Amino acid sequence: MAATRALLSDGRWHFQHGPIDLVIGAFGDADAIALAHKAAWHRFETVLPELVAELAVLRQPLPLAGSLLDTSERLAGAIAQRMWQACAPYRAGYITPMAAVAGAVAQEIITCYQGPGIQRAWVNNGGDIAFHLTPGATLRVGLFSDLGTLPSAWRNPQGMPTDAQCELCFDSPVRGIATSGWQGRSFSRGIADSVTVMAATAAQADAAATVIANAVNVAHPGIGRQPACEVKDDSDLGALLVTVDVPRLPDAAVRQALFAGFAKAQALQQRGLIVSATLVCQGQWCETNLSSSQSQVPLKFTVPVQVGSVFA
Repeated sequence: MAATRALLSDGRWHFQHGPIDLVIGAFGDADAIALAHKAAWHRFETVLPELVAELAVLRQPLPLAGSLLDTSERLAGAIAQRMWQACAPYRAGYITPMAAVAGAVAQEIITCYQGPGIQRAWVNNGGDIAFHLTPGATLRVGLFSDLGTLPSAWRNPQGMPTDAQCELCFDSPVRGIATSGWQGRSFSRGIADSVTVMAATAAQADAAATVIANAVNVAHPGIGRQPACEVKDDSDLGALLVTVDVPRLPDAAVRQALFAGFAKAQALQQRGLIVSATLVCQGQWCETNLSSSQSQVPLKFTVPVQVGSVFA
């Protein structure tokens, strides 16, 4: 199957190749944007073959730090290396570079827009977003709290209501946003409806969102779990149990799950791996606080709808 592209009615581009599905927007000088779109398309055509060539290694769990089996040395592609590096901080647990694939691809394509004449641009890879901002430019980001009810027509932003919004500016340290949850495109070991992470890069946000969403968890007999390989035979998670069904849970169980995920998010924030995280589960939500060094930069989602904070 060859890569395809289509110009959307509002001037954005849609690039698609196998499982990779990008929507790209850019503002600035028309000639500069046209050249950037051309460069992005040429790079995009090579992305999937490049990843497939190294897929066997990318599906292997990262070894412990210092291991003689360091798989990073076996990866040649820029995107594959970026995936590995984004997941490396989490190698004490089970994680493969595939946890950062969507963000890493978006991050690779956004480099085509980081040139003179382009004021702002973004690459949205199914909800994992990399973006470029210049001084004075801002980007408004919407949060959709429940991945399971995400409208099928997500490419029409006017037709997709959001539960919260955040405006990012050039001075913000954030250049990547990613969302994970048990009903998302990838498997999750937790029960979060959504975990949205802001980080310095899209690959870092993607890996962290996966880890935090896995941590939003609780033991409950009604939660359906199956080995990942039984749900999808080529899953990089192998026989690890992944969530396939979450019934309506008691409020106390939801709070317990959110507390576990919140603790993980705070720990990652303290290590400098993320800027902030917003966690949502069955109508309850929480959000990490900004560190004092970030307090002057508006990086938190605001005006949440139909969800309520479980933490003061």
